[in-house]
Amino acid sequence: MFRMVLKLLAASIVVAFASVALAQQQTVAQAQSPAAMAQPAAPSSAPVATAPSATAAPADIVTPPRTAAPMLRELSPWSMFLSADILVKAVMVGLAFASLLTWTIFIAKSIELSLVQRGLRAALGRISDARSLADAQFALGAKDSVLSALLAAAMREARLSAGISSDAGVKERAASSFAEIARAEARRIRLGMGLLATIGATAPFVGLFGTVWGIMNSFIGISKSQTTNLAVVAPGIAEALLATAFGLAAAIPAVIIYNHFARVTKSYLELVSRSSGAAGRLLSRDLDRTHVGGSHSRAAE
Repeated sequence: MFRMVLKLLAASIVVAFASVALAQQQTVAQAQSPAAMAQPAAPSSAPVATAPSATAAPADIVTPPRTAAPMLRELSPWSMFLSADILVKAVMVGLAFASLLTWTIFIAKSIELSLVQRGLRAALGRISDARSLADAQFALGAKDSVLSALLAAAMREARLSAGISSDAGVKERAASSFAEIARAEARRIRLGMGLLATIGATAPFVGLFGTVWGIMNSFIGISKSQTTNLAVVAPGIAEALLATAFGLAAAIPAVIIYNHFARVTKSYLELVSRSSGAAGRLLSRDLDRTHVGGSHSRAAE
């Protein structure tokens, strides 16, 4: 099997070299044919039997379909990718991976944001009629959410501050805990958005780098072939421009998705702020209730 592959590879190399040699011969024939046609025909005193074949030979050489057909190349995106330079290929593969990463983040974050928003709205609805922190925790149950963390922080601060007569200090310490929880939740919910911003900002320039490199190689090929024929120049330039197309295809969705998640995240953080306010109000009720109960007991004495 391995020998057969080697034979096929050797045969393909021979065919490639033969086609290149044939193309070079046809290019030389095209360059020499106008000069041959411009020379005046030599006078002949008598008709010669071989004259028709001599006059028909240049016509056979100059026929454009036979010389142009071997030079045609398929300019589909896949063929351009395969024939591109190795660095341009690496750029396009990296941009394709960045685009795949963008859509993966979009799907994952869409599901995550939808679930946490729905859960937090439902939790706020369940504690809307709660009169104390204990009632709110009982209404939420064992569900893990940012509101549960806020209520737990409020109850912990109330327990640790037992015996302190100043309510302002308790509320200030509880507000500090709420702010830390809100910042941690904001960092968690924004996870992955920095990567979207990086892809949206750098992908066009990465694609442009691949384009510049490919066009540079195309001009080097033009100087080596010593021709400015558009059929020779166009494939290399098209391969280079494909890298820019990959960069734009990766950057545009990343920017749009980032802006979408920025709006959705802002609305979710507003719900977190509402949850913090709800926990603070419940803590204030508990503190007031405690002081009222203490004053009543002192009055009874």
